[in-house]
Amino acid sequence: MSSELNILALYGLYTALVLLAQVTGAMGQVGMGYLLSSRDEHRTLTGITGRLDRALTNSVTAMALFAPAVLILAVKDGFGHPSLVAAQAFLVARVLYVPAYGLGLTGVRTLLWLAGFAATVVLYLMALMAG
Repeated sequence: MSSELNILALYGLYTALVLLAQVTGAMGQVGMGYLLSSRDEHRTLTGITGRLDRALTNSVTAMALFAPAVLILAVKDGFGHPSLVAAQAFLVARVLYVPAYGLGLTGVRTLLWLAGFAATVVLYLMALMAG
């Protein structure tokens, strides 16, 4: 398996850890009964748990954009040093994004989001140029 595919797998695992952190915080705020219910009644999470909830949603969106770019490059045999650097930049930015969001570091969070998004765009451009 290529390093880019390993990075995709690592980001998937990281997103699963973020989900566990978010659910753990949500249990403390809304209780297990609500989490096991159909959730017809909406409850808003607050504080760090609310920020983790929003960071999780953003992380899943980032995964939905990142994964196809990596998979297209894999199918086209387009991996190389530039794609590895872009995938690494994505992973580092996204791993740092969640705690920055959770801690309310707005400017830092935005810069990290931009770095991860830019790395994803670069991967798509590489995919378009690959064989």
